Amino acid sequence: MNGILIVDKPEGLTSHDVVAAARRALGETRIGHTGTLDPLATGVLPLAIGRATRLVRFLAASDKDYTAEIRFGLTTDSYDITGQETARTDSAPSEEAVGSAIAALTGDYLQQPPAFSAKKVDGRRSYTLARRSASVPLRPVPVRVTHAQLLHFADRRASVALTCSTGFYVRAFAHSLGQLTGVGACLEALRRTRSGEFGLARAVPMTALATDVNVRERVVPVEELLPGFPAVSVTARGRVHVTHGRELSPDDYAPQLPSLEWARVFDPSGALVALASPGQTPGALHPSIVLI
Repeated sequence: MNGILIVDKPEGLTSHDVVAAARRALGETRIGHTGTLDPLATGVLPLAIGRATRLVRFLAASDKDYTAEIRFGLTTDSYDITGQETARTDSAPSEEAVGSAIAALTGDYLQQPPAFSAKKVDGRRSYTLARRSASVPLRPVPVRVTHAQLLHFADRRASVALTCSTGFYVRAFAHSLGQLTGVGACLEALRRTRSGEFGLARAVPMTALATDVNVRERVVPVEELLPGFPAVSVTARGRVHVTHGRELSPDDYAPQLPSLEWARVFDPSGALVALASPGQTPGALHPSIVLI
């Protein structure tokens, strides 16, 4: 089995828990996720199965949509409601102040990752150091928020719709909103509604992994992945070259592409056999990621 299964992750489970359940249900060992969701979060978690695991770095690089529930007047060490409380106030920001803070956190900027994160510091996970009350010297990272909209605000709680780049921490966004409004804030709930090309419409509930005998039919085949990449078809000889990782000459594939970074390579039967990058000679393609 090769492809992507989109799971609607429930609250309380780690992404690894979902992967383990999928391995048991599908009888497949090669399964990995394309972007971690914290236990607090729910929603779209695409699982790469079989040869699709070789495409994870491309799938994980896509932008994502979230709906975040943010509570003002409360801060925690993890920046979400599951962490240890660090401050509390009865003060509440105005809706106008929240809107202005959201606008300030839209666009391209450097975001400080939470200390309680999976980022590595000298080979160790940041959250491991944070749990030991050790200093966590994480550097700000470039992020992009292309859309941020205040959906609702009442009772010191805001619902915010976000579209953001990979590597963006919604917990850190909530914390920054608290700083900008002057009352503190933390993430209370989070739902991912889209990850790249995958949305909730194609997601299966977690329970389906154990109860739905037809769950295999919900796997998106590798041939449907990365539709934004141009596609070429190889000849029978070109397929042999792909199998051996040899460079493809212009006679081995069609159509010819004027310029590219990556291209999907299909064989005469329509199967996706590789992702190719530009070769060393003009017009050549190198099968950098072979899927057969």
